[in-house]
Amino acid sequence: MLLITPPYHCGVVEVAGRWLPLNLLYVASAARRAGVEPVLFDAMSRFDDWKAIRAELRARRPRFVASYSITATIESCLELGRLVKEEVPEATYILGGVHPTFMWREVLEDGRDGPSPVDFVVRGEGERTIEELLRTLTTGGDPGAVAGVAWRADGKSGGEPVATPPRPNLADLEEYPAAFDIVDWSIYRYFVIPKARLGAVATSRGCIYGCTFCSQQKFWHRSWRGRSPDAVVEEIRTLHDEYGANVILLTDEYPTNDPDRWEEFLDRTIALQEGGRELYLLMETRAEDIVRDRAILHKYRKAGIVHVYVGLEATEQEDLDRIEKNASVEAGRESLALIREHGMLSETSFVLGFPDETEEHVRRTLESARFFDPDMAHFLAITPWPYSDLYHDVKDHIAVTDYGKYNLIEPIIEPEGMTLREIDEAIIRCYRDFYMSKMADFRRYPDEFRRHYMLSSMKLIMKSSFIKEKVLRLGIPEAMRKIIAAADG
Repeated sequence: MLLITPPYHCGVVEVAGRWLPLNLLYVASAARRAGVEPVLFDAMSRFDDWKAIRAELRARRPRFVASYSITATIESCLELGRLVKEEVPEATYILGGVHPTFMWREVLEDGRDGPSPVDFVVRGEGERTIEELLRTLTTGGDPGAVAGVAWRADGKSGGEPVATPPRPNLADLEEYPAAFDIVDWSIYRYFVIPKARLGAVATSRGCIYGCTFCSQQKFWHRSWRGRSPDAVVEEIRTLHDEYGANVILLTDEYPTNDPDRWEEFLDRTIALQEGGRELYLLMETRAEDIVRDRAILHKYRKAGIVHVYVGLEATEQEDLDRIEKNASVEAGRESLALIREHGMLSETSFVLGFPDETEEHVRRTLESARFFDPDMAHFLAITPWPYSDLYHDVKDHIAVTDYGKYNLIEPIIEPEGMTLREIDEAIIRCYRDFYMSKMADFRRYPDEFRRHYMLSSMKLIMKSSFIKEKVLRLGIPEAMRKIIAAADG
């Protein structure tokens, strides 16, 4: 079974590092349990093109090919499927992920580029479904008996897409351990820290909150399951001791939901560090949990957590309430101050581009972002995933239907009082002006690690051709030109 990521790039995500496709490693574990040997070809992280993927397909001629898709990558995944059908027509192409889970009918229907190349969609959490589907296909069984899949009724182009009942989530998240042994570890690096090898661990799955724009709360049905601290820390130890990963990304969006479990994880990770290892952890969580944990934030840093992302989304309470964030502006500001106070780097995002967006609101958001003072800020274009609650509220204002641009960078909604270009340029100005005011601060950071981390991050951002193209459109101040020149050097 060949597990492939499509060669999709949006210009920002890959600036800081090359990210391990952890979800495919869980699929690999499920394939092994079905008696099918998995191979990983991470074209996205390798920066391989379609020619390289074609060569891999020709060389391996796999019986099964699988990938996963978010909305932004769905067209690339369909193109991947078409390539599979050209090179290995007898292969079965399986697609999972958030977008196909909800849009399975659209994915399986024939489109403007011809028949859909997708043979099966795996809906929802995929491990057990993949295991049962592979067993069924290798023994000539009936896919209709496998819960959690969708396919064309007659197995042919033009057949009516049908779906089996959804599958319940796993009761035991340790049942399918990630297949780290199939990874080419030389690819995965975190450029901000010198000589860093980047690993990834999921400590939990899901989120209990109901943000209207979010895909995760829909995918997990607003449920949350945590792994045992013992199992997570043992996985981190394995990544470090056996594969040389010294930077670990916690991939789950809400690892801190259970405070007792979370503190036990911190204590066990501290013990791991005290065993002679030097690990750096990157994570995200809710601002309210950072405030909740003010008394144990010293444990975050001692456990190796150096970078914390909190999704504030807005600087005005009215905006937070509109997206049903169930959060307060004050908690957001306080969380950033606490993260900084305990020697960690803070990162957050502010969402712009709702139908009632105005230049004045953009200006206030930028001013508030400066006042909140995170180390890193993202100004994101609100993106209405076609299955989100938000979509139905804003569908009359959606001006872009190319899913490849649904990446939180390109504006999709055209506000009533602004053009798409105007909101795009407003977002670029927010980035430019926020970081111009931060540059002097970075050099004055008293903590050497934080100072080097931020200066390295800025140089990486300025090296990005995507960022330079965006900012050049508005003109670059001289101070920023000097940083770009230094980065290019």
